[in-house]
Amino acid sequence: MALHNTPSFDVVVVGSANLDLVARTTRLPKPGETVTGSHFFEACGGKGVNQAIAAARAGAKTAFIGALGNDHAGETLLTALKNDHVDISAVRRVSAPTGRALIGVGDDGENLIIVIPGANHAITVDDLEKNSALISQAKVLLCQLEVKLDVVQRAFEIAGSSTVRILNPAPAQILSRELLSKVDVIIPNEHEVELLGGSAKLLTQGVKSVVVTLGAKGAMLVDATGATQVDPLKVTSIDSTGAGDAFCGMFAACLAAGRSMGDSLRAAVISGALATQIEGAVPSLPLWSMVQAKLES
Repeated sequence: MALHNTPSFDVVVVGSANLDLVARTTRLPKPGETVTGSHFFEACGGKGVNQAIAAARAGAKTAFIGALGNDHAGETLLTALKNDHVDISAVRRVSAPTGRALIGVGDDGENLIIVIPGANHAITVDDLEKNSALISQAKVLLCQLEVKLDVVQRAFEIAGSSTVRILNPAPAQILSRELLSKVDVIIPNEHEVELLGGSAKLLTQGVKSVVVTLGAKGAMLVDATGATQVDPLKVTSIDSTGAGDAFCGMFAACLAAGRSMGDSLRAAVISGALATQIEGAVPSLPLWSMVQAKLES
């Protein structure tokens, strides 16, 4: 049973934690092809951890609900969350190994990613019930699809009536009307929105706002009033890993701070663009001061 004295948070993230194993190469291999890489590094990642740290760096009081293995990777991720002042009281250690992501990055900044869920699939509905006060009191609840679907569904059900419920539907999969009807804002990329049947269909299934991230073209907001283009920030990309997570975390933090949808989206687009200028996911997530400087210029 959840305690009544649970502190309230601006952003609560329910999601995945992975150690990213990143290989840089001139160009990504085609199927069946081997290419020689230029260098390799490990970095903290997983959409849940990335988005939680992105929200914290954007100034939001943030909590993370997830699972980590009892291994070195788990310790590394816990340290990263603590370093960015993300609350980890709802992180559970399990016998399964910590999640991993194998990432190839080409010189053009494009990437290929294989995710091994590991401990991420050990998160259960019971974990959410034990932390129901944390979720229900959040200003914003942010989920992705690197944990089991019933966990995401239950998180949205527990969310309070005034909580803004955001879903980043990645990796993309078909979602039920029952789940979508509980989503206030869904943030797919161009490929994911296509797999989900398009923005118009998502609105008919109960989603209030669809935000499509368009990479170097910015973003598009689609809601009952129509479609609005959010202009990009022009940058030279070296690694797009984590850019979508930078977008989601910044957007969640801005909404939690009471900023308008338009202002939150402009900040999110800038955050995503800035994240492409540094290698790795967590290392690339910008601070609010960096985004604010671009907004003001």
